[in-house]
Amino acid sequence: MLKSYEAIIENGQVQWLTDAPKVSKARVIVTILSDTEPKVLRRTPPASIAGKGRTLGDLVTSVVEEQDWKLL
Repeated sequence: MLKSYEAIIENGQVQWLTDAPKVSKARVIVTILSDTEPKVLRRTPPASIAGKGRTLGDLVTSVVEEQDWKLL
């Protein structure tokens, strides 16, 4: 069975990010990733809608009256 382990290679030395594999000898395939730090993608709204949002009513209570819930 194939298993994956995360590591960083720095100056030819392997630094395991998870538990090191329990093998004395193994054939390996190494894939080099472009960045060592994971990127956090943030969504940003388009400039065309900036400042156009409105809050309708209280953020904690419903916008629709309770008597109208059945209509929804």
